[in-house]
Amino acid sequence: MPSMGSHQSARMKSDTWLTPPKIIAALGRFDLDPCCPSSMPWRTADRCYSKATDGLKAQWFGRVWLNPPYSRDAVTWLRRMAAHGDGIALVFARTETEWFFETVWDAATAVLFLKGRIHFHYENGDRAEANAGAPSVLAAYGARNAKALRVSGIAGRYLGL
Repeated sequence: MPSMGSHQSARMKSDTWLTPPKIIAALGRFDLDPCCPSSMPWRTADRCYSKATDGLKAQWFGRVWLNPPYSRDAVTWLRRMAAHGDGIALVFARTETEWFFETVWDAATAVLFLKGRIHFHYENGDRAEANAGAPSVLAAYGARNAKALRVSGIAGRYLGL
């Protein structure tokens, strides 16, 4: 089973993949990361829940950053984000899937399709040599998060929903 905040790849030796710090920095301060690995070389939010806390059961508050496990459980995390309504999630741009329609197209306020494929980082902070293997999208929930995407300067295509 993948760890919290992880991404799966048959080519990789680890299943924990951290968001590039430049993405976090460009989006501003977050109050909570409910899906954070236990070991982080940089902060993604003021408060971080690791697997021990179980971010799906714990209380969510404020502006949330979400980089969910890229497994079948991702939709559960995205449903929680949609219900919370205040934050930004990083997921693969699987725009045709049922889960994407439910949790992004029908629930998000805006999206930013990232230009190129991002390179995640290992738990020690080193950048992975291989890219993510698929296109990624940032999904914003709530007006202030849509604005954060729009003005972030992150290369890609912004679309208000």
